[in-house]
Amino acid sequence: MIVRNKKHILQMLFIWKGSVLKKIFPTLVAIFIFSWIVYFAHYHFPDVIIPLNVGAFALVGISLAIFLGFCNSAAYDRFWEGRKQWGSLVIHSRSLAFQIQNYIEENPLFTKKEKQKSIKLIIAFCYLLNKQLREKVDYESVRQYLSPEVYETMLTKKFKPAYILNELTKWIADQQKDGRIDTIMQSKIDDNIGELSIVLGACERIVHTKIPFVYFVILHRTVYVYCFILPFGLIDLIIWTMPFFVTFVAYTFIALDAVVAEIAEPFGEEENDLALDQMCANIAYSLSEISDMPLPELITPDKNYVVS
Repeated sequence: MIVRNKKHILQMLFIWKGSVLKKIFPTLVAIFIFSWIVYFAHYHFPDVIIPLNVGAFALVGISLAIFLGFCNSAAYDRFWEGRKQWGSLVIHSRSLAFQIQNYIEENPLFTKKEKQKSIKLIIAFCYLLNKQLREKVDYESVRQYLSPEVYETMLTKKFKPAYILNELTKWIADQQKDGRIDTIMQSKIDDNIGELSIVLGACERIVHTKIPFVYFVILHRTVYVYCFILPFGLIDLIIWTMPFFVTFVAYTFIALDAVVAEIAEPFGEEENDLALDQMCANIAYSLSEISDMPLPELITPDKNYVVS
């Protein structure tokens, strides 16, 4: 995800990092060249290149803008929902750590290190959720937070974050059986674990229930057809400036089409997706501070951007 400081307006005009321009630049060049071909062909072969009625393009452009707005809203809703769920993950993981640290009694047989095992399960859950959402299979970074037995069993599970939540729930149940917490406190702690489960389910819903593919097909086809026939509608109106104007119009439509496709998958690894790695690192650092564990490396953005 790109995180930027406030910049001068002229700097914003030429920023490349985080812009979709690098994705659509070849298409824009093709449209620019095609527009010049239409321009020269029209004046050399006026009987072959026939101008179209520009009024039709205005109607189609308005309809296309409305449809683009609808798809953009649907895509941003998914991005916003993912952002809210990961914000909730930060809140409830810390609340759970506070409860474990302060409400579970220590004794010579149950030391601070025993409580740190449960804190590590919370951190492992966050990292495994990140990996599940991004379909990653490298779990070495999680090994340090799990016992060898739990780690080996976790590798055999399909839904690894759910397995870790189950282990955390069993750990809390053991504390209640051993008399370190009462049933009221167990219920309060279970509420936070339930919230983590809700976050897991909500993120899985975002991943597995995508925007219907037919929307992207219609949008993509309409945008590209419109941009490639637009030169025929403007050739007699703005003459030699037509290729520049067509390319600018194409940029607005094609760029928004690319943005919709990008933010519709908020858990991806593109520059404008959610910074899941940074959020996981922040949770690990925060929970380690709370439980007096060695502090892990903290991912901090530089003054311009951070990519996660």
